[in-house]
Amino acid sequence: FGDPLFVRAQRGMVPTQRALALAPGVKQLLAGIDALLPPPGFDPATARLTFTIAATDYALRAIAVPFLSVLKPLAPHMRVALVPLRNGEVQTQLERGQISLALLSPENTPADLHARVLFHERYVCVLRDGHPAATGRKLTLEQFCALDHALGSYEGGGFHGVTDDALHKLGQRREVTVSVNSFLILPDILRASDMVAILPSRLVAGMAGLQVCEPPLEVPGFSNAAVWHARTHNDAAHRWLRELLVRSCADPALLASVRR
Repeated sequence: FGDPLFVRAQRGMVPTQRALALAPGVKQLLAGIDALLPPPGFDPATARLTFTIAATDYALRAIAVPFLSVLKPLAPHMRVALVPLRNGEVQTQLERGQISLALLSPENTPADLHARVLFHERYVCVLRDGHPAATGRKLTLEQFCALDHALGSYEGGGFHGVTDDALHKLGQRREVTVSVNSFLILPDILRASDMVAILPSRLVAGMAGLQVCEPPLEVPGFSNAAVWHARTHNDAAHRWLRELLVRSCADPALLASVRR
């Protein structure tokens, strides 16, 4: 190119301005070459690959569990590693191939990553079976605020959440006395106490020993998305796994058809 493209720096090599100017064109050229090459065949029944998914504890139960239930019969030799989600490191982990996929909210997804929304989650009110307030009917706002509340806080130690924001708009407040940074332990806390919690519906679906009802106020839900890097976007195995993940998060009837 008649110009140095990289020069030595204190820590390795760094690109020159000429290299940075060439980068977009080289990237486009390489993408065009990739498009001309036929993708390798992929047979899930015989594939022996490792697929690493980064997720929160909530996503592990709501997404990873149904995904694995449909994956294992179709790809018995596939290995799946479930690892903690580190929000600030997701992009780097995907770029380096340390993880294959991340499960996170669309608003936390870096702009230059591929993403597909899996579903929109809603919140429900959860109490133990036999709770004095578990009458099978929707709690009134007054009853709800008078109860002792538990809350999931991913950052840890927080006693304020989206429910408190919604209550504040109505001029109401609740008392949160327990805060945990893992959603998975909250059902056990509720079963062992007279506390109440507002939890994602998919987290508690089918759980024994719990009563679930609609909250007495509107609590905004959230979306969950599968996020991946361009390096695996056209890979046949990764595409197949992503499609299966999307289908496993669908309605129960479609999930049953996938299992068949």
